[in-house]
Amino acid sequence: MARRSPHLELKASSTGSTRSEFRTFDGRRVMWISSRATTRRGALSERDGERIAHAASTAASIGVPIVCELSTSGAKIQDGVAALHGWGVAARALAHCSGQVPILIGLTGPAVSGPALLLGLADYVVMAPDSFAFLSGPQSVAEFTGVSVTNQELGGASVLLNRSGVAFDVANDRRDIEESILKLLSYLPDSTNELPTRVDFNDPAGVDLDAIIPEQPTAAYDVRDLVSGIVDQDTFYELRSTWANQLVTGLARLEGRTVGILANQPKIMAGTLDIPAAQKGARFVRFCDSFNIPMITLVDTPGFLPGKDVEWRGMIRHGAELAFSYAACNVPRICLITRKAYGGAYIVMDSKGIGNDLTFAWPSAEIAVMGAQGAVEIIYRRAPNEERLRHQQKYEDEYLTPWIAAERGFVDNVIEPNRTRAHLVHAFDLLATKKERLRNAKHANSPL
Repeated sequence: MARRSPHLELKASSTGSTRSEFRTFDGRRVMWISSRATTRRGALSERDGERIAHAASTAASIGVPIVCELSTSGAKIQDGVAALHGWGVAARALAHCSGQVPILIGLTGPAVSGPALLLGLADYVVMAPDSFAFLSGPQSVAEFTGVSVTNQELGGASVLLNRSGVAFDVANDRRDIEESILKLLSYLPDSTNELPTRVDFNDPAGVDLDAIIPEQPTAAYDVRDLVSGIVDQDTFYELRSTWANQLVTGLARLEGRTVGILANQPKIMAGTLDIPAAQKGARFVRFCDSFNIPMITLVDTPGFLPGKDVEWRGMIRHGAELAFSYAACNVPRICLITRKAYGGAYIVMDSKGIGNDLTFAWPSAEIAVMGAQGAVEIIYRRAPNEERLRHQQKYEDEYLTPWIAAERGFVDNVIEPNRTRAHLVHAFDLLATKKERLRNAKHANSPL
């Protein structure tokens, strides 16, 4: 349980809905910003926005995480445009802190209208079961669309967790919210200028990695079992587990060192990448890069999800987000290909071409433009069925192996599954002194 220090090193005026102070949790000092619905249902005034901005700027200048307890009904109507200016100032300050210090928000009540956007600026959002957030409320939805919805139907816990991906987790009460935030903080440094603390470690769970890939190529398995067999036991902390869950993201420890895990999940949609998965992965890569967290990418994907709907909604742009995030990432990165690695999805899952440091593959890896059946149907589409089956078997034997990629230098080493942890530990020890390469331009025009 978090131990909170009674000594406050900084305390803003408590007039209004917002206050800020330094707090210490189990030896970790944080800037605690509290916006509670104690007056005016937590409506933010211009002064409240300025307090949030001042606290955030102070945290960034001294290099401590920002923890915000948020409950607000929106901008204070009586303040008029000044209230809008206030939360704009707060958003600007938090945006300037992004990537410098962790920004962690506990949503304990409503977050309505413009101030709800503060949730989107955070690195981590945990919410109470009865809290909710939206930009346009039920009344506006009914007037504009004619559809009646409740607060929970529009922006409750289920929606923010499963459909929009705004929230990472749900906690039972305020104390559980603090515990959840403290748990995440244990994996993170105080700022981008520090490394995560390395701790004592346990051996991994007893998972037989040699037997984890099914013999049937279309059979599924749970990639979390694979993760458990690699990282220190009981250290995998999955993030956004119910949103875009064909992609698994989370933090873990490897011999006490914090690492980021990004993995295709074969048991959900065969591990294909769609728009939410690309967004989820891209944001996680940027998060790890910001706070000096080495990354392990586990690849088993047949490609991007096909369909008119995903293409019309911008699969190209959103797929580019994942590619861009990896290409711009400067922390040590290791890619492990366990089974399928086809086409463009193989490239954006931190391939050698996109710039990783090391690529390992298991003997079961299939690295190719596409699967055997699809390739044969294109190349030999006019051939008889018997001949196509023969060519399909030949394609599988000659092309769907990791050895061709290894011969060309696209795979650094083909390793036995049960030796994976040892190879990863050794590789990260070698990459520990990797230097960051800064761009010449002031910033990149990322696809966001």
